[in-house]
Amino acid sequence: MNISFLLNGESVVLSDVAPTTTALDWLRETRGLTATKEGCNEGDCGACTVMVTDPDGSSRALNACILFLPQLDGRAIRTVEGITGPDGSLHPVQQAMVDHHGSQCGFCTPGFIAAMAVAHLNGDKDHDTALAGNLCRCTGYAPIIRAARAAEDRPVPDWMIADHDFFLPEISAGGSSNQGFDVGGGKPPALMQPRSADDLAAAYAANPEATLVAGATDVGLWVTKQMRELGQVIFLNRCADLQRIEPGQDRLRIGAGVTIARLIPAIEGLHPSFTDMLRRYGSAQVRAAATIGGNIANGSPIGDGPPALIALGAVLHLRQGDARREMPLEDFFLDYGKQDRRPGEFVEAISIPRQPDRLRCYKLSKRFDQDISAVCGCLSITVSGGRVAQARIAFGGMAGTPKRAAHVEGALIGQPWSEATIDRAMQAFAQDYTPLSDLRASADYRLEAAANMLRRYFLEDTGQTAGIMEVKP
Repeated sequence: MNISFLLNGESVVLSDVAPTTTALDWLRETRGLTATKEGCNEGDCGACTVMVTDPDGSSRALNACILFLPQLDGRAIRTVEGITGPDGSLHPVQQAMVDHHGSQCGFCTPGFIAAMAVAHLNGDKDHDTALAGNLCRCTGYAPIIRAARAAEDRPVPDWMIADHDFFLPEISAGGSSNQGFDVGGGKPPALMQPRSADDLAAAYAANPEATLVAGATDVGLWVTKQMRELGQVIFLNRCADLQRIEPGQDRLRIGAGVTIARLIPAIEGLHPSFTDMLRRYGSAQVRAAATIGGNIANGSPIGDGPPALIALGAVLHLRQGDARREMPLEDFFLDYGKQDRRPGEFVEAISIPRQPDRLRCYKLSKRFDQDISAVCGCLSITVSGGRVAQARIAFGGMAGTPKRAAHVEGALIGQPWSEATIDRAMQAFAQDYTPLSDLRASADYRLEAAANMLRRYFLEDTGQTAGIMEVKP
């Protein structure tokens, strides 16, 4: 199979590529583009950040260290060398970094430049968010932010938008690896890139031991940190129908391939507390790659998506070949590392019922940005006539799976919406959860923090200020 893409404006066609070759390794070792750095090699530090332009003309900052080459098929990538103009002219953010002394040791600078250039192209002036995934080991953030602000209103260079029109004339000659997709006959290829959910269903049913890769923000670490050999790999990034968001009268259906970055604006008007938590999901680079389906399917007990979706009563849509089934999301998680997913079956979509917004999401982590939750609590409590009519409460980080707080819910429903009811319900957390102690938090701390999240919900619902970030002297 061939993989074709543009690299800094140049057409590239690769044959017989190992599916798990990372863009970072290929850029540095094969192409000699060593400005893109390897730092953490897990998508945390941003030293490897590159700019990727999709067929629809949109550009994203992505971590090259956990970006596999097949994910670039049909796209354009620019490293810091290509962010500089063909004649050596500096991009406005590069010039601003020079003018404002934004580079110290220089190791992190190419990643900052790539992230800043994408934000500049997209007109994004929220620099704290755009650069939260880039670590400066010399603590030079102030001049970097000054440089980003100085470049805000400077025009986008012509070469930075040249990639938007490349797809038909340039890439079509390369022979996309998706042409002639076929799962039948002979030995299946190590790399498969279906174009649709139908193709995926056929490929996965025929090869149920294959590894599915969507954004690779989790699977990428299997390769870079655990040194695992994945065998057959099926990439989902070309399945456009898995990337649809379909609003309906009674529900919002979200394709499993929808990235966290695209999910945020779709949810924002419905459940703003959920979107506030999603903005703390990884970094801008991670959110631009990670998918909501992957966040669910990997079954992590500390994934931030499932608690919120469970609290909203989300329904999971699964597909195995031509057979489809659906279930409440909370029933998907059976035990640590075990989900109710059959061989060759994959997550196709998630549906969220339309409802008045009563959801609050509380993410507790050691760092505010780009950190794994010690406890993630999501609560949706409906009060009618001064009494609790409904309650759906779910937590991550409190058990081997994302899990509802059934005893806490039972202690609330039918009771007055009062401090006394909250005090009694807080005692029920010990019946629902037996958390572990680890490096992030002790078991006792987790139980106390989870109970306090219920109290915080009550205080906020009754008009009191309880958010630390909102308290002012």
